[in-house]
Amino acid sequence: MHFNQHTPLPKRPLPIVIIGAGGIVHDAHIPAYKLAGFRIIGIFDVNHRKAKNLRLKFNCIEKVYASLGDLTRDAIANNAVYDIAIPASSIIEVLDQLPDKSTVLIQKPMGETLVEAERIRELCKKKRLLSAINFQLRYAPYCVVARDILGQGLIGRVFDMEIKVRVYTPWELWDFLKELPRLEILYHSIHYLDLIRSFWGNPQKIHASTVKHPNTPDLAANRSSMILDYDNDRQARVFTDHGHDFGKEKQQSYFYLQGTKGAIKITMGLLLAYPKGRPPKLEYYLSGTPGNGWQEVPLSGGWFPHAFIGSMAVLQNHALDSFKPLPHSTEDAYETMKLVEAAYRSSERGGTYIKEVM
Repeated sequence: MHFNQHTPLPKRPLPIVIIGAGGIVHDAHIPAYKLAGFRIIGIFDVNHRKAKNLRLKFNCIEKVYASLGDLTRDAIANNAVYDIAIPASSIIEVLDQLPDKSTVLIQKPMGETLVEAERIRELCKKKRLLSAINFQLRYAPYCVVARDILGQGLIGRVFDMEIKVRVYTPWELWDFLKELPRLEILYHSIHYLDLIRSFWGNPQKIHASTVKHPNTPDLAANRSSMILDYDNDRQARVFTDHGHDFGKEKQQSYFYLQGTKGAIKITMGLLLAYPKGRPPKLEYYLSGTPGNGWQEVPLSGGWFPHAFIGSMAVLQNHALDSFKPLPHSTEDAYETMKLVEAAYRSSERGGTYIKEVM
């Protein structure tokens, strides 16, 4: 069977200017835009050397800017999209310097707290920005395939989702994370909460616990367990452990969807050997054809860099035609940030102590 796995590209792509030259820009943003054929006018970073090195390596960035003001002038002249990939704590400062009515893609998370997320949302409204948050996992080819399978009704009504990640994550790649009070849910599992929301919307409630890892005592909590309850029979679960340093054989990284007529299992290969990763895999099972067993869908890409094509393409398609939807708008992303905040509050309040049970 054939399933769609590509997000439509804009017919007349807008050029892009990038603010930030960190690891995610190197690993995903620039490779994605180069693969899609998007024009990158230029890049700016407060560390000018990092930006210059990216231009030398990829040979698809037209210019390295010495200041944000210089970048902005060329962006205005070329009707470019701003791709902001900087630490969450700096988002408001940068947005405040952009011209009103700009088109902006902002790397997640949407601030480090719900208060910051609200300030970002209100600033985007005040400046009339066409803005979205880069929750790109929604647009990974395997997630597009899963939506196609669900859209055709092949596995019936989905009532259960599970995401499990037991891997080794090299947190040292991101220096700015070391002193943060919030880590795993805010900077990683936020992708999974947003992905679940993209299928089912907001849950009725969340039960969560996030704790530290004994091998990384200098980092905030980076193991998480979350249960999202929707209604009488729909539930989603997220389990993550980023400290599995016992070889790759027993590592796990999957997204599982169970329906009344079948199931889908997606192996998110990127996380099994980050940042290089392993090939992703999507399999599905249809109850109506049990003799076929689990069928694999050949995939043409994974999370890095292909999902980043999708988040930029959808924003540009909306910018060119406002009737086309923008699912990862800042308004929708704010709802994901509310869910993140709810998870942390649930973890802080804790469960029921056994001694309290009479």
